[in-house]
Parts: sequence; C-alpha cells; structure tokens
Amino acid sequence: MNILVTGGAGFIGSHLVRLLVSKYPHYRIVNLDALTYAGNLANLRDVEQAPNYFFEKGDITDQENLPALFQKHQLDGVIHLAAESHVDRSISNPLSFVETNVLGTVNLLNVARQHWKDNPAGKRFYHISTDEVFGSLGEEGFFTEETAYDPRSPYSASKASSDHFVRAYYHTFGLPVIVSNCSNNYGSYQFPEKLIPLMINNIREQKPLPVYGDGQYTRDWLWVKDHAAAIDLIFHQGKIGETYNIGGNNEWKNIDLVHKLCDIIDELLGRPPGHSRQLITFVRDRPGHDRRYAIDASKIREELGWEPSVQFEEGFRQTAQWYLEHQDWLQGVLSGAYQDFYRQQYAQ
Repeated sequence: MNILVTGGAGFIGSHLVRLLVSKYPHYRIVNLDALTYAGNLANLRDVEQAPNYFFEKGDITDQENLPALFQKHQLDGVIHLAAESHVDRSISNPLSFVETNVLGTVNLLNVARQHWKDNPAGKRFYHISTDEVFGSLGEEGFFTEETAYDPRSPYSASKASSDHFVRAYYHTFGLPVIVSNCSNNYGSYQFPEKLIPLMINNIREQKPLPVYGDGQYTRDWLWVKDHAAAIDLIFHQGKIGETYNIGGNNEWKNIDLVHKLCDIIDELLGRPPGHSRQLITFVRDRPGHDRRYAIDASKIREELGWEPSVQFEEGFRQTAQWYLEHQDWLQGVLSGAYQDFYRQQYAQ
C-alpha cells in the first residue's frame, strides 16, 4: 500500500510514521507536513533514510499541489492527522483553525474522492479527531461513539466540523472513511506548549508551574505509542463508515498530574521530596474550559482487541526521563516565537 500521513512531522504523526515505516517495509509511507511551529523533521531522523519513507513539504489547504501528490505516489490510503490543535491558540486566532482543520480537511476529501473515483476498491480515508468535540462531562459518565457533539472552544468546534464533513462524504459520495476520537496524548516529541512537556521543562528549570483555575479539570491521558498502535489497527481492520473512541483509561485532575510530575522529576534529579511543588502557580482560567473528559474505549477493545499497554505512572516516568535526556531536542524547538506566546498566554 501507498499511504499518506498528513502532519507526519508532528507529535502523534511522527510516532505513527515511525511505526508504519518500521512495521511495513513493503509499504510506501508518504509524510505530508507544512512544517509549521509544531512540525519538526528532527522527530524522524531515525527513519528519514528508510527506502520506504518519503517526505513532501506541503499544506493540506493547497488545492493545486495535492492532486499531483496523489498522482505521484498513487496513494491507496490517507491517515489524516494534520491540524491546528492547541486550544489556547484557537482562542487567540480562531480563523487559522477554520482554515486548516475545516477547509484543509474538505480539500483533502475532495482530492481523495477525485483520485479514487475510478478505482475505489481497497482505499481508505482515516480521519483522526479528538474527544473535545463531545464537550464537557460531569463527575460521572464517559464519552461513547454515540455521544452527541457539544464543542466549547474554537479548536473543538473546528474539529467537530471536520468530523461532520468526513462522515458527510461517506454518506453522500461513498468515500471509504473511518473516524477515531482520542483522549489527551502524552509522550516524547510533544511540542512544549502542551501541559506535560511544559511542566516537565519548567520543573527541571525551577520555573513557575502555571495551572489553570482551581486545577480540578480532569483529562484521560493516552500514551502516544499506544495511540499509534490503535491507529495502525483501525486503519487495517476498522470497518468503513465506523467511528472508534481511543482512550487511556487514565483520568487525572490537572493539579494531581502536576504533583505527580513534580515528584517524579524531583526523584530523577535527586531533589528533596516535595521540592518542586512550591513552584505551582494558579493562573486565570481558560475561557470555555471543559471540566472533564473521559473515554469509553470498549468498542475498539471488543471489536479490534486494542487496549493501552502502558500503566499511567510508568508512562509519565518514561516521558519525564525522555525530556530530561533530550534537552538538545527541547532547546531546538523553544524558539523566540514560542517564548512570546508563552509569556502572553500565562501572564498573571
């Protein structure tokens, strides 16, 4: 098969590309990435010379070059990960999320439909989405594949819109699509504006640890390599037209997660117990902040046999160790533009 991975130089995308290139040497894996602030080819240095790996710099909103890309590589499948994904950035600039997440997805759908119209057999368009499209949960309950959409931020609204377009192309045009909605990912190579790498870096440098509101916001955390394994499974064995929820069975309140990271890193760096907890600083809450997300992943477990492989403390410890040991990578992505955004976002 010839598979296009959009956003393959990003956090989740690079883990997926690495898995596919290594696991399927007889496949052609094409990585399409615009290399915006969160896309980094350094994430894929270990596979960049593989004979079945191909990188194409480009944007999913580019209506002129995408058809040539499909023709050049004779693509059989698309795994669509390219997206603007940071809620805080969507509050600052909603339109960029509409352009990439909605218009970019529709553009990709149109090109796939046109390219596959004469030979649809065996083709697959797999769209990766988020649990944030479902809105906010109370203290109990879980998101299922049947949960009604209720997005609360420009980011989640843009992803919800793209999900609807993907399903519309299945029902209207017969495009062979699959959708999955995942919980919060964590692991190596994540851009350090996201919670876990942000906290790890600040704990290491003994900087303030900004926690929104009262810190009681709850998320289900999924190790990124488990997510990549689930994507691989769904792409190959998932049923066309279906949706699969992917979760880590790993709920944490933000403040408890930050406490755990403080304790892990203090231990790894030989600091006294509780040393870094004093750095926690509560900051002004995010507008439209969803209280709790939690995924019911029973469908993918029962139908496809997938379950998370890493327990929560082991995954957090591995992740903290990776960032501590890869300061060269971290410093390479901490650009001046990111620092400006950081100061603006977490100003008291």
